[in-house]
Amino acid sequence: MALDETWRIPIMAVEASEPLLLSALQHWCYCPRQWALIHLEQVFEDNLFTQRGQALHKRVDDPGFEIRNGLRVERALPLFCDRLGLIGKADVVEFLPDGTPYPVEYKQGSRHKRADIAACDDLQLAAQAICLEEMFDRNVPEGALYYASSRRRRLVAIDASLRQRLEAVIAQVRDAQTRGATPQALNDGHCRNCSLKDLCQPEISVQETRRQQMLDQLFNPED
Repeated sequence: MALDETWRIPIMAVEASEPLLLSALQHWCYCPRQWALIHLEQVFEDNLFTQRGQALHKRVDDPGFEIRNGLRVERALPLFCDRLGLIGKADVVEFLPDGTPYPVEYKQGSRHKRADIAACDDLQLAAQAICLEEMFDRNVPEGALYYASSRRRRLVAIDASLRQRLEAVIAQVRDAQTRGATPQALNDGHCRNCSLKDLCQPEISVQETRRQQMLDQLFNPED
């Protein structure tokens, strides 16, 4: 089935620049400061959670394919979308009998995640779907997130709302990339399991921002 143009949501033209990694979109969605530390400042640290994720992805990081339940299943399939300037890799892509690609992203932990974290997983999957649409000229209306702890899939509709949110995130990341500034730390529940917490030092960053705000107010009295 050829790609239905009604699925396309207008997205700002991509300037001639380095492509965005699909993983960068998920990092930004989780925490813009985490994105900046990894993709601007080129720093990274492992912790238990990132090591679990790496161990999980070893199962799907070797490129190859197999026929499973009558479906062709590709592992570690390179992805790109010239229209949006995206590149990356899909953990698993299952090809349905009519040739429609079906992305399956592997995640550690349970499928019963906090809503904001689950939303970041959905965003990454949507970016994979849009890449597959351009590559294979097929609509990709659905994909799945496979969570290792529960060994269950969570199906995700790649609908207009999710595509619009992806559009907004791409624009935000490109703007931040152009400015080249590391955003303010969140210092909230996102920081608890972040492997970059010691490098980020969110408590100190937030305190310094508040201190500067107080100084600004002190030397800028109201008329």
